[in-house]
Amino acid sequence: MIEEYKLGLITIDGRDYNYDVGVLWDGQAFEWERDEDNKIKLEDLTDILEFKPEVIVIGNGEAGQSQVEEEVKETIEEQGIKLIIDKTEQATKTFNIRCEDSIEEEGKLERIVGLFVLDY
Repeated sequence: MIEEYKLGLITIDGRDYNYDVGVLWDGQAFEWERDEDNKIKLEDLTDILEFKPEVIVIGNGEAGQSQVEEEVKETIEEQGIKLIIDKTEQATKTFNIRCEDSIEEEGKLERIVGLFVLDY
């Protein structure tokens, strides 16, 4: 699904993106618009939570400098959603593995959303 990540660029199913991007479990990619570059706030995930994901993987930048606010973590936990936060390179790998493993182990695709900051 995610074929490559390097600073400022991610390739998903053969298409290159040079802006922050989200990916749904079915491979649908979309621009992930955020208010601030160095913070990930609850408002940045409002639309994402409407998809009712089971897992959210956040790639918080090349060096991990985009901080996920505590309100985001608490809200996601309250909704019973597993949250994984890592530097973007590792987060893309985690997203791919979770997608592959859910089909192999459970026989169905886990409702996973990947949100990736492409710089910092």
